[in-house]
Amino acid sequence: MNSIDERISALREELRREHISAFIFPSTDPHNSEYTADHWKGREWISGFSGSAGTAVVTLKSAALWTDSRYFIAAADQLKGTEFQLMKQKIEGTPTIAEWLGGELSSMDDLEVGIDGMNSSASLVEELTQELRRQGGITLRTNFDPLQRIWMQRPAIPMLPVVPQPIDYTGEDTRSKLTRIRRALREKHADGMLMAALDDIAWTLNLRGSDVHCCPVFVSFMLITTQTAKLFVHDGKLTQEAQQSLQRAGVTVAPYAGVGEALARYPEYNILADPDEVSYALMKAIRAQEIVREPSPVPALKAIKTEAEQQGFRSAMLRDGIALVKFLRWLKPAVETGGQTEMSIDEKLTALRTEQPLYRGVSFDTIAAYQAHGAIVHYEATPATDAPLRPEGLLLLDSGAQYQDGTTDITRTIALGPVTEEQRRIYTLVLKGHIQLQLLRFPDGASGTQLDAIARRDLWGEGLNFLHGTGHGVGSYLNVHEGPHQIRMEYRPAPLHVGMTVTDEPGVYLEGKFGVRIENTLLIQPYIETGFGRFLRFETLTLCPIDKTPILPELLTREEIGWLDDYHETVYQKISPHLDETERIWLREATAPLAVLE
Repeated sequence: MNSIDERISALREELRREHISAFIFPSTDPHNSEYTADHWKGREWISGFSGSAGTAVVTLKSAALWTDSRYFIAAADQLKGTEFQLMKQKIEGTPTIAEWLGGELSSMDDLEVGIDGMNSSASLVEELTQELRRQGGITLRTNFDPLQRIWMQRPAIPMLPVVPQPIDYTGEDTRSKLTRIRRALREKHADGMLMAALDDIAWTLNLRGSDVHCCPVFVSFMLITTQTAKLFVHDGKLTQEAQQSLQRAGVTVAPYAGVGEALARYPEYNILADPDEVSYALMKAIRAQEIVREPSPVPALKAIKTEAEQQGFRSAMLRDGIALVKFLRWLKPAVETGGQTEMSIDEKLTALRTEQPLYRGVSFDTIAAYQAHGAIVHYEATPATDAPLRPEGLLLLDSGAQYQDGTTDITRTIALGPVTEEQRRIYTLVLKGHIQLQLLRFPDGASGTQLDAIARRDLWGEGLNFLHGTGHGVGSYLNVHEGPHQIRMEYRPAPLHVGMTVTDEPGVYLEGKFGVRIENTLLIQPYIETGFGRFLRFETLTLCPIDKTPILPELLTREEIGWLDDYHETVYQKISPHLDETERIWLREATAPLAVLE
């Protein structure tokens, strides 16, 4: 069953057998993960769309897929030749899933829609239930997974080993973390909690795995009470060292599939279950007297890095910077020689990172996007799209690595040769926003939404914008996207505090032409205290030259030029001792003050 048409046909046979008129496939797993193990990539299997965010819906006569602006271009390409209609989220005129189903099912006899309640968060299912009722009384069934019948070669749930993360890198042991979690639960008047987010579990237990591509996590649940903590994980996954680590922390172990039964026997009065994290099926399995439906306290605790984690980030960024400088010195001559493509330079960069100590893999699939491909925000080259690179135009390179002491995320837009005036102007405007955010001083507890406009101000002045977020948290040898804080236009109330990591990545994308994005990873540090409170600043963690050749210096302020020159001097001082003479000469030129070029 290889074609999308064949898969849809098989699905519809199952829907008719169950008297269901449509089925909804979100992108998640039982842990509401952003990135999932292959076993749970049902939306990708049924639609062919491989992006990390999106929802596919198939009725007995039609099909549609909803995704956000990061994937509009990629989704349109991947859905070609299938029944799926692309629905652009947050674009005026795009119906919601419930609205669309209301129209599609209006002439059908069976007004029932299916969704897998184990793979869908409680909040998603509950919201959909209410919205569908308003569309002529459509009901939602949650206890049926058609993929169990039609996905014949479905990948197994991963059984890869789980290993300890040393205290030298975490800076805090598991007993201390459990104490802080229980204290946070008491503040929410909760006796215990069900933890389903894989990165939260890995952080709490100081364990790491490799069950999910690019994310050092492992498939599991965790149940915490006032006195106990239990990890639900598949037999055979824990190494002896991991078992010993859990024993020292007082954490017991039970089979992964036993979490539902444990929730039915939960011994305390109430339990916190985050409806945005916990699946609908597990929420229904809880038999406590009261369910505290509040956000998990763990992401906010995890977001503030220990001194050991902060130092780990600095060390990881140094090694990553060495690899990136070696790559950039190689890149342009290699392109001029010929034979390089988007995929070949990805392989080169990965090989250089692999040479660095503590390297554990990429933190996400590299975006190496040349010219028009740069306008596809989450583009990933394939053999079918792999573009040859020429010594002209812009290359957008967004990449990152997992090191055992830190996670990196960096974007550079590189002029491979002559560029147009339009490209130079947009590049410089994006750079201005990137710099202005890092220059900002702001009150402790401000939200990312309050900071977001500073990165967009100069773009807005030219009638330009970007629809993705400006910044996200980064995990400590964990997921490259971490919350709860974000910097974005949409309101996100999570406060910013000292010790949080966050990216700075404004961009502009002109479909069919090119894209520009510049990204550093930052660490929030104290600035000053006054009668008006505590103020914060950003420390730039990323160490890599920003290409100066596309810059229009006349568009930059003296303050912006000063920041760029200071940043480049820092890059040179920290990276150059680790390079050979030829590489140092190249880096000295790449980090020379911008004024020298005027």
